Amino acid sequence: MADVMAQEVQMDPGVEMDPGVEIDPGVEMDHEVEMEQEVEMEEEECTFSGDSDYSDDSDFVDEISEEELLGDLLKEKPTEPSEVNDTVIVVDGVPKVGPERFEKLCNLLHNIFEKFGAVVSSGFPKDSDGKTRGYVFFEYNDVDAAREAIKQKDGFKLDKSHTFRVNVVSDFAKYAKVDEKMAIPEKEPFNYVGNLQSFLEDDNCHDQFCAIYDEGMTTGIYSNTAPEPTIVAERQRWTEKYVRWSPYGAYFATIHSKGIALWGGAEFKQIQRFGHQQVHFIDFSPCEKYLVTLGQGEPAAVIIWEILNGMKKRVFPIDMSQEENLRWPTFKWSDDGKYFARMLKGVIQVYETPNMNLLDKKSFSVPNVSQFCWSPKDNLLAYWVAEQDQIPARVVILNIPSRHEVRVKNLFNVQDIRLHWHNEGRFLCVKVDRYNKTKKIHYSTFEIFHINEKQVPVDIIEQKEQVQAFAWEPTGNKFCCLHGIPGYTSASFYEIKSGKVELVSTMERKSASHLFWSPAGQFILLASVEGNNPPGTLEFVDTGDMSVMHIAEHPGASDVEWDPTGRYIVSCASYWAQKEDAAAWFWSFQGKLLRKFRREKLCQLLWRPKPPTLLSPEQCKQIKKDHKKYSKGFEAKDRLLHSRVSKEILDKRRELMDSYTEYRQKCSAQYQQDTPYRRELRNDVNTDEIECGVIDDEWTEVKVESLFSEENEVIADDKKGKE
Repeated sequence: MADVMAQEVQMDPGVEMDPGVEIDPGVEMDHEVEMEQEVEMEEEECTFSGDSDYSDDSDFVDEISEEELLGDLLKEKPTEPSEVNDTVIVVDGVPKVGPERFEKLCNLLHNIFEKFGAVVSSGFPKDSDGKTRGYVFFEYNDVDAAREAIKQKDGFKLDKSHTFRVNVVSDFAKYAKVDEKMAIPEKEPFNYVGNLQSFLEDDNCHDQFCAIYDEGMTTGIYSNTAPEPTIVAERQRWTEKYVRWSPYGAYFATIHSKGIALWGGAEFKQIQRFGHQQVHFIDFSPCEKYLVTLGQGEPAAVIIWEILNGMKKRVFPIDMSQEENLRWPTFKWSDDGKYFARMLKGVIQVYETPNMNLLDKKSFSVPNVSQFCWSPKDNLLAYWVAEQDQIPARVVILNIPSRHEVRVKNLFNVQDIRLHWHNEGRFLCVKVDRYNKTKKIHYSTFEIFHINEKQVPVDIIEQKEQVQAFAWEPTGNKFCCLHGIPGYTSASFYEIKSGKVELVSTMERKSASHLFWSPAGQFILLASVEGNNPPGTLEFVDTGDMSVMHIAEHPGASDVEWDPTGRYIVSCASYWAQKEDAAAWFWSFQGKLLRKFRREKLCQLLWRPKPPTLLSPEQCKQIKKDHKKYSKGFEAKDRLLHSRVSKEILDKRRELMDSYTEYRQKCSAQYQQDTPYRRELRNDVNTDEIECGVIDDEWTEVKVESLFSEENEVIADDKKGKE
């Protein structure tokens, strides 16, 4: 009995042996021999004389796929770990906080990373004390959301002490298996777009301008040569809406339904693309480093892009139902491009570049703020607050980033205020529209802030009439304002001398509605545009001696723009504003009409801007002083250019005339050759000599005289009249 028990235990390895049972070693050996014999018998039974190779032939093709055989099972196949890891990101550089601040940190990070897609789950590792370890896991629904989060937030500066480093989890395995032997990367071809400032290399210093015509179907870029502009580039469907130049003219922006395209170089190659659906408005930073776009899709958003690499720097969702979001540009930039700001209800938000974060992580609380603007030269921010209850209106000049109030001034009986900085940032004009105590009569005052003087003194100038327009002279100390009733205004010119504002001259009975100073100063155009009565009146004024150089009209003119040098000015009647007689007229700064630029259904014309000069003010003064030395050479060059142009025109006319004469002779010879054939078709009648059945000799010339009107005027004799 014991032998049988021992055999059963030995055969079944899953049965535990009773330590009280003894097994005979001989029996165990016999059992092993029997097992080996059974295995050999089984192998012999499986061997037979037939073909034992069940593998497929080498040329066999299996036409049934795994999806057809195992479709239901493959659907239940678990996701590969690598695919899961590509949707999970790890964010390092997160602040380490205790349990009391954990909820706040959790909400902050979720708000940041949920912008890129739905977060399925998140993990905040903690140590034994309940304090976070400084890194966080987020899992997204798809890989694209995880990639976008990495692209936007890797290197994101949360504050001065914490900068995010973002990776997908699968990167850790990839970096752990890095080959110690360095693999030399392949050289990527350099995409040379050309010299972005090539337009400045023109020996004759011709300005360039762009024009959209053919009802927006054609866009052309021209050089302002004499006597007619020379085309530089022309393309069909180059833009779908309108075009814009960057502030220094390096980039040419075209607007499309799917985004923005930037072009540049001598051949205007595409430099960068920015995908933003239903984009309507664009703006450049003053330094040409950033591009701002507003798309009115769902949801509407303002996006700030970095131009060089095409990356999104920050996205600002916009609620278009709010009145404060309907202003454009939404953001206003400081002159050096270090800061940009926007105004919301009761606050001004100032952001800094390149991290695109709020300055000092907080907004400026300014209840009832109405307008703000940056100084063109310094990081000074001016804004004004409207009157409320018994609190007067207030104008504030603020230093950024210190937030120090440079100057504050209270104003009373205010209806409206407009802020106007001088181009060089030396003065700030606060135009105040006021009403008297009866609130019936409106008049205006100017509060002139002298920014560069100690304690920023203010001069006050009062106008008895309401001001319709105001403009500073770009390079001098003058300013001009139009005051009175629209259509019957007066133009007053003021100049700041020795810290005091003086009235220079007043020109009355003008129909102007807009003021356009020359970029070089001294010359100004008083224009009536955009449907004013009478429209299209242009008055060219020299403020050096306060003389009117010329008065002209361009019927239907809707836009007026000086070229960057101040030598030419163009008035444009746009097809977008009126359907008839759309054209652009080019004038000299003295008011002489140079040419009429006509293109079918002309929509838009813009001069190409130029960067500021690299010469010092002393060098500019010396050049002006030595102008007479260079003028003779310039005049000789102009005469040579005009004679060369005249010769080219004559040669072209002669070539066209020769071509016409040759074609006419060819047609005449063919006509004579076909004479027999024509006579045969017309019953042998030579119709070349008979027209309409009348022979030349039968024509009679009759002269008819008609009396249209008769007037009799009696002139009395002076002597008889006295008698």
